[in-house]
Amino acid sequence: MIVLVPVYRPGDRLPPLVTDLIAALPGASVLVVDDGSGPDAAAVLADARARGATVLHRRVNRGKGVVLRTGFRYALTHRPDEDVVCVDADGQHQVSDVVRVVDRMRDTGAQTLGVRRFDGEVPARSRFGNAATRAVFRLATGRDVRDTQTGLRAYPAGLLHRLTTVPGDRFEYEMNVLLDAVRAGLPIEQVDIATRYHAGNSGSHFSALADSVRIYRPLVGFAAARALSLAPVAPGGHAATPDPAPARSS
Repeated sequence: MIVLVPVYRPGDRLPPLVTDLIAALPGASVLVVDDGSGPDAAAVLADARARGATVLHRRVNRGKGVVLRTGFRYALTHRPDEDVVCVDADGQHQVSDVVRVVDRMRDTGAQTLGVRRFDGEVPARSRFGNAATRAVFRLATGRDVRDTQTGLRAYPAGLLHRLTTVPGDRFEYEMNVLLDAVRAGLPIEQVDIATRYHAGNSGSHFSALADSVRIYRPLVGFAAARALSLAPVAPGGHAATPDPAPARSS
C-alpha cells in the first residue's frame, strides 16, 4: 500500500500525519509529492522525510491533478502491484477513517471515496458547495456520489495506469476521475467519514471562483454529451428534430 499525500506549502500537521499513517497501516509507504512549494516548506518536508516518507519535489506549482498523476506514475514504476490511497495533508482526515476506506477498497476491489458528513461545524462554503455539486453530478450522470471533492480516495493497483491518462491539472482532475468511472461503468464505493476543519479550512488552496469553474466545466460537458447520445437519430444519421408545428389558418 502506498499512501499518496499531495502537498503545496504544507503546514506543521504533515510530519505527525506521516508518523500516524505509518503506524496505522503496517507495511505501507508514505509518498509525499510537493507541488513547487519552494524553500519555505523545506523544513516541514525534511521532517516528513525523517519520519519515513518518500518526498518528491516538483520545481513549479502545477496543481493537484499534476501532483496526483506524478504519484501514480511513481507507484507504477517503483511498486506497480500496490494499491494507493490519497490523503490530504491538512489533518482533515482521521487516520482511522483512512484505514476504513482502504479496507473497503480491498474488500470490493473498487475505487473508494471517504465521503464527509456535512453537518456540525462545517464552513458554509463547503456545505453548500458540496450540496450543489452533488445535485449537478447526479443530474448529469445518474449516479449519487455524496462527496465529489473528497481528497480521501483509495484506488486498486489495476486502476493506476488508467488514472495517469485522466486529464485535468488542478482540482478538476478528481471530478474527471469520477466522470471517467461513470463512462467506463466502473463502481464507486463510498464510506462515511468524520469531517474536521481546522481554522475554518483556512489552509485550503481551493479558489472558490476559478476552481469551481474548472470543476463544473467537465460536468457540463459530460451532461451535454450524454444528452446528445440519448437524442433520437433520424434515418440520415443526424439527431432527429421535431416536425414543425402545422400552420394555423386564419
